[in-house]
Amino acid sequence: MAKKSDKYFEDQFDDEDVLFVFHKHPIIMRRSLIVSSFLLLLGTIPGLLTLQNRDLALGLLGGLVLSVIFFVPSWIKWHFSVFIVTNQRFIQIAQKGLFHRAVSDIKLSQIQSMNYSILGMTETMFGFGTIVLQTYMGDIQLHDVPKPAKTQGRIQEILRDQGIEPTALAPENE
Repeated sequence: MAKKSDKYFEDQFDDEDVLFVFHKHPIIMRRSLIVSSFLLLLGTIPGLLTLQNRDLALGLLGGLVLSVIFFVPSWIKWHFSVFIVTNQRFIQIAQKGLFHRAVSDIKLSQIQSMNYSILGMTETMFGFGTIVLQTYMGDIQLHDVPKPAKTQGRIQEILRDQGIEPTALAPENE
C-alpha cells in the first residue's frame, strides 16, 4: 500500500487521491509502427542482394536501429500523455514532443456534462473515440480514448461518488 506522502504525479496535492488513470488508445502510434516496420525490412535489402549472411545480419541490425530511432519518440508521446481523475480534479498531461509537455486541469465540480462519439470504421473496429467534457469555460475534447463508453461511465461514477451529477448528452452528428 502506498504511503500518503507518495505522489502519482508531480503536481498532486497532499490531500488528493488518484482514482482513475487512462491513456490514449495505442493506435495513435500506427504510422510510426508502419514506417518502423518498413525501415526494418529495408535493412534486409543489402543481404538479399548479395546473399551473404554477414550483409543480411548487418543490414537487419541497421534497419532495427533506424526503426527504433523512428518509433521511440512516438511511443514516448503516447506513454507520457495521460489522463488522471482524482477526487478533486481532472488532469490532462499531453507529451507533445520529447521536450514539450502541456498540463491542464479542471475541478471536478466544473464538469457540467459529458458525451462521447465513435466516428468511422477505424474507431468502431478498434474501439476508441472522443469524449467531450463540457464545462463552464468551454468544452474539453479527449481524442483517441479507448472504450469511450466504459471510460465515460467510470468518470461519471467517480463524479457521482464526489457528489457531482453531470448529465450525459447525446453525441452531436458531425
